[in-house]
Amino acid sequence: MTTQNLPRRRAYTPPRQLGGRTPLNGSFSRRAAVVGFLAPALIVLAVFVGWPMISALQLSFTDASGFGDTSYVGLDNYVRVFTDTNTVRAMGNTALYAVLFTPVAIVVALVLALIVNSPRLPFAGFFRSTLFLPFIVSLAVAAFAWSYLLDPQIGLLNYWLQGLGIRIGNVLQDPTLAMPTVVLVAVWKSFGFYMVIFLAGLQEIPTSIYEAAQLDGATGWKRFTNITFPLLSNTMAFVVIVALIAALQAFDQIYVLTGGGPYQSTETIVMQIYQSGFKDLDLGFASALSYVLLIVTLLLSLVQFLFFGKRGEDTAS
Repeated sequence: MTTQNLPRRRAYTPPRQLGGRTPLNGSFSRRAAVVGFLAPALIVLAVFVGWPMISALQLSFTDASGFGDTSYVGLDNYVRVFTDTNTVRAMGNTALYAVLFTPVAIVVALVLALIVNSPRLPFAGFFRSTLFLPFIVSLAVAAFAWSYLLDPQIGLLNYWLQGLGIRIGNVLQDPTLAMPTVVLVAVWKSFGFYMVIFLAGLQEIPTSIYEAAQLDGATGWKRFTNITFPLLSNTMAFVVIVALIAALQAFDQIYVLTGGGPYQSTETIVMQIYQSGFKDLDLGFASALSYVLLIVTLLLSLVQFLFFGKRGEDTAS
C-alpha cells in the first residue's frame, strides 16, 4: 500500500506576528495625521484670533486706555453701550443702513441673476463676469472712485446730470441724502457676489419643472412665484443673513465717503468702535461695544444655522 506524503499547510499567522498594524494602531496613526495637519492652523488661530478675543473680553471690564494704570469697572462699559447718546445714535444708523442695504442689494442681485441665467441671453458669460467685477475691487478704492464721481465741482455724475438740467449738489454732505448715497455705493460694490449665489441656486432648479409649467400655460410671473422663488428659499435665507452681517460691519465705504458725517448721520457701530478705541483711547468701552456687535452677529449666524437645519430635516423627511 502506497502512502502519499501531502505537504503540510502553514499555520495562519495573525497580522500582529507578521509585523502588520492592528486596527487600533491604524486608527491612532490616522488621528495623529489629522492632528498634525490641523495643528499649524489651530496654532495660528489661537495666537491671532483666540488670544486677542480673550484680551478684548478682559479689557471690556476695565477702563483701559493703553497708558497708565487700568482699573476694573465691572459692567459699566456694557451699560454705557446702551445709554451713551452717540452709541445709541450709531446703533440707529446701523439699523437704518441694514434696512436700506439688505433689500436693495438682494432685489438687484436676484433680478440680475434671473437675467443672466436666461438661456436666450447672448454672451451670458461675458455679462456674468462684467457684473461680478465690482465685487473684486477693494471697497476703499471703490469708495474713493465714487467720492470723485459724486464731487459737486469735478464729479462726472454731477456733470452729466447738469447736462440734463438736474443738479443734486453735494449729497455726501446732506444729512438726509448721505446715508442713501453710501448704501447705493455699497450695493454697487456687493451685488455681484449675491448675484453669483442666486445664480448657483437658480441652476440647481431642474429645467423639467419649467418645461412642465410652460406646457400647463404658466406665464413668466407665475413660474417665478410658484417655482423659482419657493425653490430659492434656502438661497434667499443665506443671502439675507450674509447681507445683514455685512451691513452690521459696514465701515470702509462710510469712513472714506463721509467719515461718519455730516453731523454723525452716517456713523455706524463699527465707526463708533474705531472712534472710541483709536481716537479717544477708550479701549475698555471699544472692547465692550465690539463684543455686543459680536453677540448680535453670532445670533444672526445661529438663526441661519437653525433655519438651514430645520430645512434640511424637512427635506430629508
